[in-house]
Amino acid sequence: MVRTLLVRGLVLGLLAGLVAGVFAFAAGEPRLDEAIALENAAAAQQHGEHAHGEHAHGEHEHGEHAHGEHEHGEEVSRGTQKAGLFLATGLYGLAVGGVFALVYAGLRGRVGPRSDGALALAAAGIGFAAVIVVPFLKYPANPPAVGDPETVGSRTLLYLGMIIVGLLSVAVAVTTARSVPGGPWARWPAAVLAFVVPVVVASLLLPPVDEVPDGFPATLLWQFRLTSLGTQLVFWASFGTLFGWACDRAARPERPTVAA
Repeated sequence: MVRTLLVRGLVLGLLAGLVAGVFAFAAGEPRLDEAIALENAAAAQQHGEHAHGEHAHGEHEHGEHAHGEHEHGEEVSRGTQKAGLFLATGLYGLAVGGVFALVYAGLRGRVGPRSDGALALAAAGIGFAAVIVVPFLKYPANPPAVGDPETVGSRTLLYLGMIIVGLLSVAVAVTTARSVPGGPWARWPAAVLAFVVPVVVASLLLPPVDEVPDGFPATLLWQFRLTSLGTQLVFWASFGTLFGWACDRAARPERPTVAA
């Protein structure tokens, strides 16, 4: 059974990843092009000021120019990057689908709704909230030209820390819901509170990251961030729906064939 669920998760995760890639290509690439244009303009301006300051040193300027041409030749074209978008979302779908299937196999019959399809949808919604929404609220995605390259490591660790907080908060919420006596009117508020409190505390304790340069268009920044969140929403909604439908279909008893 676990092998069947794993194959199902991989295949449907790949499909959902490609669906999310279509959304990201249609909604996100124009925003990314604008951000890259701003980044290139800022780099060209900085390079121009540097070249002007070194104008008296002709040999040094010539060396810098040759080095700039070498770096430019190593750049990956936007066409290649756009094609790689679908590869990235597909691989992301494979990874998430495989992990989700294993987690689902562990949850099935133990917690959550009895219906396989409802359990898949609930697990996908909780996964989206814990893995995507929780870190997004504290550390939203940034387009090119936003962020110091020297702080990539620390920012990545902080983002992963928020993902861990989200997952642990889900575990605390599930444990609370199962241990609180009474009906759903007592369990659900307690579970929500058990989820929200650790997230809020972690958000207050972890350091903020604000590296948006002065003059960067706020509209473009939030369009990029919302598109990034929307891509994840499309993936998790598509995957949860497909996985749940497949599980419900597999759980249906086969109708006996009637001989003519």
